Amino acid sequence: MHYREVEPTAEYVARFETGADWREEIEDLAREADAEAGWFSALGAVQDAEVWFYDQEDTEYRSVTFDEPLEVAACVGNVSLLDGDVFAHTHAVLSRPSGQALAGHLDAATVWAGECHFRAFADPLEREYDPVTDLDLWL
Repeated sequence: MHYREVEPTAEYVARFETGADWREEIEDLAREADAEAGWFSALGAVQDAEVWFYDQEDTEYRSVTFDEPLEVAACVGNVSLLDGDVFAHTHAVLSRPSGQALAGHLDAATVWAGECHFRAFADPLEREYDPVTDLDLWL
């Protein structure tokens, strides 16, 4: 296990702009807050979504696109640095009108409405390549 103590520096709430990209709104919030690390939770609705699932056997992401309105029942993740830029590692549970849940790594989605709580950390988290998982993980 890798862990470290983090020192929160500030907390923010944000409302996403309709038509913007969900993950990019989180990354923009982190940039505007001058935060290279943090933790967030969010909720709302999207007009479409691209969700990734990591295939552990093939060590690559599989993408599924949903071109339909979906509720964001839960969205959590962290902000870190990837290749020197802010990256929001975003996971979400999305739901259809029927109540069917869809979940995974939310790579992209068009915001209908969204609200976010972001807790910024003092020290950056940097992602580096991990040969065991073939992923970029923070240390």
